[in-house]
Amino acid sequence: MSLAISGLYAGLAGLMLIVLSVRVIQLRRARGLSSGDGGDAELTRRIRAHGNFCEYVPLALIILAAVEGAGYPAWLVHCLGMCLLAGRVVHAWSMSAGSIRARVAGMSLTFLVLGVGSVAAIADFF
Repeated sequence: MSLAISGLYAGLAGLMLIVLSVRVIQLRRARGLSSGDGGDAELTRRIRAHGNFCEYVPLALIILAAVEGAGYPAWLVHCLGMCLLAGRVVHAWSMSAGSIRARVAGMSLTFLVLGVGSVAAIADFF
């Protein structure tokens, strides 16, 4: 069984994680910090955008692979994958821009993926 669609979104998520990590590293270097946030609000937001990504994306990708592996239609797997990445991009941007509405939208897309994917994975069991 191929999990090529899930692999696509896992790869794209991996690239996004690199971008989020580099943004933290760049600002730490600019502030002369090797760890922590030094009380810098912008650095704190970047760290949390990175951390939030790390907290939600791994399970979402596992669920995505479970949905694909269960044989659900490719369009559903793509929709879930696109919503996940769109939600994470919007959330990360909102953390820098300070837009609470965008942050809520980004998290809502992520929760949609987790919810729909979880229900689909559970339904496949029965």
